[in-house]
Amino acid sequence: MSSALTSFEPATGALLWQGAAGNVDEEVARAATAWPQWAAQPIAYRIETLRRFVNVVRAHEDKLADLIARETGKPLWDAQTEVAAVMGKVDISVSAYAERTGQKRLDAAMGARQSVRHKPHGVMAVLGPYNFPAHLPNGHIVPALLAGNSVVFKPSEKTPAVGEMLVKLYHEAGIPQDAIRLLLGGAEEGKALTAHGDVGGVLFTGSAQTGIAINRQFAGEPGKILALEMGGNNPAIVWDTPDINAAATLVAQSAFLSSGQRCTAASRLIVKESIADAVIAEVKKIADRLIIDHPHADPAPYMGPVIDEAAADGLTESFLYLMSNGGKPIKHMVRPVKGLPFVTPAIIDVTAMAERPDVELFGPLLQVVRVPDFDAAIAEANNTRFGLSAALIGGSPEQYNQFWTQVRAGIVNWNRPTNGASSAAPFGGVGISGNHRPSAYYAADYCAYPVVSSEIEQPRASIGVGLKPIDTGAMGD
Repeated sequence: MSSALTSFEPATGALLWQGAAGNVDEEVARAATAWPQWAAQPIAYRIETLRRFVNVVRAHEDKLADLIARETGKPLWDAQTEVAAVMGKVDISVSAYAERTGQKRLDAAMGARQSVRHKPHGVMAVLGPYNFPAHLPNGHIVPALLAGNSVVFKPSEKTPAVGEMLVKLYHEAGIPQDAIRLLLGGAEEGKALTAHGDVGGVLFTGSAQTGIAINRQFAGEPGKILALEMGGNNPAIVWDTPDINAAATLVAQSAFLSSGQRCTAASRLIVKESIADAVIAEVKKIADRLIIDHPHADPAPYMGPVIDEAAADGLTESFLYLMSNGGKPIKHMVRPVKGLPFVTPAIIDVTAMAERPDVELFGPLLQVVRVPDFDAAIAEANNTRFGLSAALIGGSPEQYNQFWTQVRAGIVNWNRPTNGASSAAPFGGVGISGNHRPSAYYAADYCAYPVVSSEIEQPRASIGVGLKPIDTGAMGD
């Protein structure tokens, strides 16, 4: 298995962190030992401990935001919103746990009662992504711990420093050392963790390719819970609207926020032919104005770099592929800083392409498709195996109703960006964007399983039919 790990700041190339890969068997064994004691604690105790975690994060808020910004390259203001989401997750999870996995008591026959309660699964493996290295794994870890599970958390090998700090904050808050374990490593450690026999479930956020591989791995293990969030190829439809500038601003936010490294980012702008030139021109005008710089720059940038050189190379190669296969460049993707993974936002009209690749382009690369009518717009929006997020910008209430009804996505917005989903709602998609285990508010559903019990304090039973009569004569002899 891999051993030495390093993490470099995307914006500067400076070495940020180095360490060694962990031992999968050891970390799972420690978590397996810890979870029964953690689960035996009253729910009020677990809630109190997790609320202490919020206070600990608040005490280290600036340090955590700075580390996220340095390790991911995202602007400091963007990292600060991520830290706020980490803190907000606890109260949201407490409410979700009470609503979705609360206890129920029902009357039953012969004075008995029916109880519905929930039990934890045991050891949960959480595999986190690099784009939100604190918020997204925290969205699995908090509800998992709240339900009484223990957790082995493997952060992305591209953001180990944030993962390490996050686990230290849990421990500082009083979560038992073995109830939340950090497993550092790469793909090999991830495969070994998901395959481990003592893991009761896997909570994964990342690429479709990896998620599908995990799903295959679990095909013969129906007893394990699996929650997958695997990104998207998300459409934003722009239709009749009196405010082209506002529509274009929503498109730019959808496509270029966090350098396009959001699973809900808009990859495709689907626009009515009659307004296409005006909308595209306005989106380009906004994209041209976006400041691209290092996370702590002044004035504050809208975009930082993408995560690393490999990601930047992949995006520029994708742009060249689209251009050489029928795409018409509107705004070229440029690498402004040699040797660092900065890329400029790119826009390309792919209407004329015979076959458009159905892949997640994880970066600021927006493809434009012009369509003649609204039915064609919805058909184009659904022209993907993914199904995470979709937005209609403009249009009438009747058209939004048609869009909401017919588009295949787990997040469907009107006159709002495709990204920026609320943690107080379910978060997940259909197709190869997920496996019908939405996270955020609905994470409570996959962190505990329901148990129904029929209960009475003393045994009481009778059989009313189907018995032979008692032979009283034999008793008198």
